[in-house]
Order: sequence, then C-alpha cells, then structure tokens
Amino acid sequence: MSISPKVSILMPVYNSEKYLAQAVESILNQTFTDFELIIVNDGSTDKSLEILKSLAIKDKRICLMSQENKGIAVTRNRMLQKAQGDLIAVMDSDDIALPQRIAYQVEFLDNNPNTVCVGGAFELVDEKGRLLTCLHPATDNQKIQESMLKGHTCIHHACVMYRRISALKVGNYAESFTTVGDLDFFLRLGEIGDLANMEEILFKYRLHSKSISESKQIQQTQDKIEACERAWKRRGIQGHFEATEPWRPGLDRISQHQFMLKYGWWAFNSRQRKTAVIYALKSIQALPFKRKGWKLLACSMFKPLPNYQK
Repeated sequence: MSISPKVSILMPVYNSEKYLAQAVESILNQTFTDFELIIVNDGSTDKSLEILKSLAIKDKRICLMSQENKGIAVTRNRMLQKAQGDLIAVMDSDDIALPQRIAYQVEFLDNNPNTVCVGGAFELVDEKGRLLTCLHPATDNQKIQESMLKGHTCIHHACVMYRRISALKVGNYAESFTTVGDLDFFLRLGEIGDLANMEEILFKYRLHSKSISESKQIQQTQDKIEACERAWKRRGIQGHFEATEPWRPGLDRISQHQFMLKYGWWAFNSRQRKTAVIYALKSIQALPFKRKGWKLLACSMFKPLPNYQK
C-alpha cells in the first residue's frame, strides 16, 4: 500500500509554454520533498502538454492529466478531488517558487493548528524575470479578514497552502465565478479558522499581459463584489466594498503610462537601475509629453539609488 504524501501541490496549466518548465522545476527543486505535483493541462493549444509530458517522465512525483478546456475553478476542484495530501499548495504555471517555500509553509501550519490557510510575501517580477518590488501583505488573521471583507485579496492565491479537510468542509472552489474566485474561497475558509501570511518571501509572481488578472480585470471586480456580498450575508454584517482600483494596466495609453511609472519607481526603489530605465522609456512611449515619465528617466539614470533591504 502506497503512503500518501504530506503535501499535494496543484498546478493548472493553460497555454503557459513560455514559463512552464521553470515553474515546474522550481517545485521539483524544493527542499521539502514529501509531495505530489498534480498538473492538469486545461485544453492548452500551445506546446504546454508536450513540455509537461517530458517533465513527467523525469519525476514520478508528477501526476499529469489533460482535459478539454473547463476553466480555472472546475480544474482546481478536479485536482482537489485527486489530491492525497493533508496539505494543499497552489502553484501557478508562470511563477517561480523559492526553494524553501513548501518547507516554510508546512512548518507554519504544523505549528499553528488553528490556521487553515497561509500565504506569504513575494517578489513581483516582469515577463523577463526582472525584479520590480517585494510585497509583504498583512500577517495576522484579524487584519487579513477585515481587508478581505472590503474586497482586497491580501493572501496571494498563487502561493497559498491550506488544509485539505478545511477546503472540503467549505465546499471547495465555487464554480459560479468565471475568474479564479480566490477571494470567495478565502472568505469561506476564514469562517472556520484563522488566515495568515508568512513574513518570508516565498515566490516570484510574474506580471505579464496574458495573465488572468490583467486580461479579466472587470470580471474579477464583479466577482469580488459578489464574493463580499455573500460573505456579508453569511456573517450577518453590513460591509463596504472598496477594492475598485485596478492593479494591472489596461490597453489605453493613460493606464499604460501610469502603470509603467509605478513599475519604474518600484524598480528604482528596489535598486534595479536598468529596469527602472526600461519602464521610464515605456511610460514615455505611452505619453511622450507627460513630464513624469521624463522625471523617472532622469532619476533612473543619474540619481543615487536608495538603500534597499530585501
């Protein structure tokens, strides 16, 4: 009789050929090794399935499945049904897990039995893997829950670990949401236990134009409002939704300009001078006659870099 792994890591894949091998290898190279990696190819039309087959041959911890395109929520629930581990870790197919990510989270949940779900800090990188900034979300349950009830998803789903029994208890992922539905899932988990984030940086989250967050921002906001309204009703409270500002650029020049400025200043404050110059030029390209882009370019080229601690 085979012994079930401690952790089941779930990776849905859809047209991720550019970053897929790096994402999978970052899991296979974890310092914690008692896991299964469940991957579902959700109807990819690029070379993702070929890449996955070649990787699965090399490591028996990979459980590879393929299906017609079903969408993210259906795919995650299928993987949860397949999972054997007591702990479930989520990994996106375009991100990079740092080597001790799984070990840190397993230790945290083992030491905090009242916590049902834990995320962590992370680096934001662009499509080329260039560092933009590091984000450290709230770590304690009360602040996390208060923020989520306003629509802020302050646990990053791409680096989350939760207890399988807890996910089953709250009914897994709601398939009525057309985007990820992670906020709804976390709010329901928060009703049966504590939520947390680790202070340690656990992974690198990649910003690129083909990600769900950028391509479906309007629908995501609608799903977040619906998730909050459901949670307010379940908890018998009168809530206030405030997470209306997009955190990804749109297709218009004003939005492109604003976000290129933001990324550029992030990079500059992270002591990434070359990256800051790149995004200064991108902001100027979007709106050449705006002074802010030229100011960023001048600072990126000539101003001393600030002190920065990772």
